[in-house]
Amino acid sequence: PAPAPQEVWRRPVGSGYAGVSVVDGKAFLFHRIDDQEITEALDAATGEGIWKTNHSTRFRPQVGGGDGPLCTPTVSNDKVITFGTQGMLTCLNAQTGKILWQHRTHEEFDAGEGYFGSGSSPLVIDNHVVVNVGGRSGAGVVGFDLATGTVVWKTTDEPSSYAAPSSVMLGKQQHVVVITRYQCLLIDPRNGAIGWSFPFGMRGPTVNAATPITWRDQANGHRLLVTASYGIGSVCATFTKTEVTPQWSGTDSLASQYCTPILRKGHLYCIDGRDDGPPGAMTCIDITTGKAVWREENFGYGNLLAADNKVLAVKTNGDIALLNVSPQGMTVLGQSQPLPGTIRALPTLAQGRLFVRNDDTLVCLDISR
Repeated sequence: PAPAPQEVWRRPVGSGYAGVSVVDGKAFLFHRIDDQEITEALDAATGEGIWKTNHSTRFRPQVGGGDGPLCTPTVSNDKVITFGTQGMLTCLNAQTGKILWQHRTHEEFDAGEGYFGSGSSPLVIDNHVVVNVGGRSGAGVVGFDLATGTVVWKTTDEPSSYAAPSSVMLGKQQHVVVITRYQCLLIDPRNGAIGWSFPFGMRGPTVNAATPITWRDQANGHRLLVTASYGIGSVCATFTKTEVTPQWSGTDSLASQYCTPILRKGHLYCIDGRDDGPPGAMTCIDITTGKAVWREENFGYGNLLAADNKVLAVKTNGDIALLNVSPQGMTVLGQSQPLPGTIRALPTLAQGRLFVRNDDTLVCLDISR
């Protein structure tokens, strides 16, 4: 078995499910203490604080769940972007924590809070900050200038989701795949133009929360996969700048609440299910047919990370498992529980260190061995 990860440091944190972003030796933490949403830069090696910046919040979730921020900080061009539960979009200097610009998006764009507040992490692309705001009057997705915070474009009337947008290079131009409350869209980040859209999602007490993944293969060109729980299931499609063609869809093999799938050599690996239902099933899917190759029932729900040629599973119950996966099956190489309690925040793997947090503690683990 693989050796258990060694703890490097731990520190108390406030509430929230936002993951930690690690860039240039700093770990950027976004959490809530009392009535403040706080962005902190920590020394990634020691956990010591470098700077902190905060703003007030009065958010209370409509249904169950926490009151802390959900969006992992986005770091680009020496700037840190945070997006709070009440729609406060903030751009900070990564070295000092100074606020460079700020938007109260719920008020500015007449956006609803949704069940759990704003929860789609911003994406920086071509010096634009693309945010799944969920505003009305054509401000469902908004592009801001990274340097100044100026609104560059607005598009669609779609309410927001809890899935982060993802980028894809089409020809020589980056595009953005955005999952909203009820749609999957391809957007040009320069001007907000919509290349195509297709329905994805369901009315009622549901959310879209898994990040869309895209890839390219020689037979089909550009492809994407989106997945959600609540009876929504998955859609796998081919696409160009202007057209999208579903190849397979349904709930038979995969309907995952917020676990973003890992693609490896023509197969998808993901946890099927949701964290408030029966224990999730680790599953391997043939990407061509959409059929399950194998399922490991009662695995437990959580997030997956690709780690060299292995997979790290960080489960909501606090278990961390190192896995060998292939179309032939799954082997657990090692398992430990360095942080008991519920873990919903996205784990972060950077230079052999794994950063994991629950609602009161952030721990840094050495998993390089």
